[in-house]
Parts: sequence; C-alpha cells; structure tokens
Amino acid sequence: MTDPVNPFPRRHFASDNYAGICPAGWHALEQANTGHARPYGEDPWTERACDAIRELFETDCEVFFVFNGTAANALALATLGESYHSVICHRTAHIETDECGAPEFFSNGTKLLLADGEQGRIDPDSVTEIVTRRHDIHYPKPRVLSLTQATELGTVYDRERLEALGERARRHDLRLHMDGARFANAVAALDVAPREITWEIGVDVLCLGGTKNGLSVGEAVVFFEPALATDFAYRCKQAGQLASKMRLISAPWIGLLEAGVWLANARRANACTARLAEGLASVPGVVLQHTPEANAVFVTMPEALADGLRTRGWRFYDFIGGAYRFMCAWDTEDADIDALVTDFREIAATLA
Repeated sequence: MTDPVNPFPRRHFASDNYAGICPAGWHALEQANTGHARPYGEDPWTERACDAIRELFETDCEVFFVFNGTAANALALATLGESYHSVICHRTAHIETDECGAPEFFSNGTKLLLADGEQGRIDPDSVTEIVTRRHDIHYPKPRVLSLTQATELGTVYDRERLEALGERARRHDLRLHMDGARFANAVAALDVAPREITWEIGVDVLCLGGTKNGLSVGEAVVFFEPALATDFAYRCKQAGQLASKMRLISAPWIGLLEAGVWLANARRANACTARLAEGLASVPGVVLQHTPEANAVFVTMPEALADGLRTRGWRFYDFIGGAYRFMCAWDTEDADIDALVTDFREIAATLA
C-alpha cells in the first residue's frame, strides 16, 4: 500500500527533480524564516545570495531570482533579442523540447532555429550554416546562440568546445546564452572554476540552476554583461516571477553556495551516475548510449526489461531518441544504485 505521507519511500531515477531540498538549503531557509524583512528582494538574504554568486564567478554581475528554469530561460532570451530575431539552439535543447513555447511567447515571437551536433552539443559549423543560410528580410535574423550546460543528453561542453562556440558567436554577432539547469554538474565534471566556462569564453547571461542542485525552488539569472540587465526586473514582474517574499527563494542559495555545498552535491550526483553506468554496462541487453559525463545515464534495453523494472516500482523516463534516462541527484546513495542494478540483472536473467 502506498504511504500517503511518503508515496516514494525509495529514491528514484526519473529526475533529479524528485529529490527534496538539501540540509544546507533547508537550514538557510529556516534562518530566513525568522521575523520580518522587506519584500521583493530588498532584504539582506537576497543581497547576500547575490554577492555569493558574484564571488562564485569572480566578477561583478547582475543577479535575479525567478521561480523556475523555464521562466529564467524565456525571460533571459527575451532580453537578448527582438521579436524579429531568432535563437540558435540544439534540436534537443530544453528551450525547444520542454518549455511549451515559453521562449517564443515571452519574446513576442522570436523563432528558435535548430542546430545539429553529436550527443547534445552544438557543432560550430552548424551555427555558421544557420547564420549564413539566408540574409534577406524574410528570414528571422539570428541574434542569440543558446547552449545547454550540461546538455539534455548528459554530456558537457569542455573549455575548448566553448571557446570555439564563443568565437563563432562573436564572428556572427550573436549574444551567448547558457541554460545552466545542471551547470553545477558540468563544473564538477570538468573540475574548472565557473568563470572559465562562462564569462571568460563570452557568455552574456547564464540561467543558473538551483532546483536540480539541491534547492526546493528558484533559479538565478546571471547577467555577466550588466547593461543587458536594464529593465530585466520589469520583465520578471510582468511575467509573475517577482516573489514578494523573495528571501524565502534567495536564502537557500546562501546555504548552497557559501560552504561549497553546491559543488559537493554535484560531485555526489556525478559519482553515483558513474557507478550506475558501470553497473548497467554488465547487464545483458542493456546498451549505454555514451559514457555519462554529468548526472544522467542513457540506455537502450528490451521493452520487457523496462516493463519489469516499472513493475518492481522503479521510475525513469522514456527519452529523446528512444533511449531510457536514469538521473542521479544530490541525495542518491550507493545502496539505491545497487538495488536498481540488482533488479536489472534479475529481470534480464528471466528474459535470457
């Protein structure tokens, strides 16, 4: 029987969104939930969280907090172009596949142009092909290049790839947007300073993910080019993204950032993913689509095996290209992985 208090007593692998708020974020939220404070971001917790993000990236930047990643991406992209412009993104990018047209809606019609590239990463030559395809007034003028870090397929852009794409963006006069819903996992995978894969290679605005890194709600929109943030607060207000009790969104970021918990959470999720991939690689009938680089494993397997796993209570997603996706989160434990792999093996044995 399902427990009405905790319907998912075991940890699952469908999404890192299944996990709750991490202890450091919860503690910071409790501290902010004492007494009264000025609303709409004019409180000391929000100021402190913004300063923590500036310190993280080692630069002055403008920071705004919104409720979720779709709002962060859509509002950021709307700021970078006009309605007659277009945004170049990978065909598997979240802004294309999973945001219900929000980028187009909030930009009053900006068109998404889909680029190619293996394993979710944009090929620089695909950017050039799209930009130079047409120059007439009937074509939505390319204005923004959007990168997802880590990608929807669980891969990451290393510094070399980012530099090449940053160069293409500058060559074609494109602004550079980064969807960083799992940016922490990319930093952990690459073992680099955050500045090295953002503003140093030309990123203008980063949508920094907190929810998938151990927070309950809230993403940060980080403008490395402050002039681009002019009037962004008005966009947030108009879109219903200005929280009156902003400190309850911003304060958990303090717990996440100030003691390095954000990176520890990401490293844990990545390490668990590597362990899971190693376990699944030895299961008959299971094929890894590629070596995982962040916190996602993509596999193909017989439908009967997938059905058997679901019958045993496991939750995971059917995903792009016919693969199955298994995500690890900040709270995934080795025992969770071992239990899943054991069920994989037992069910696969019955199908042999």
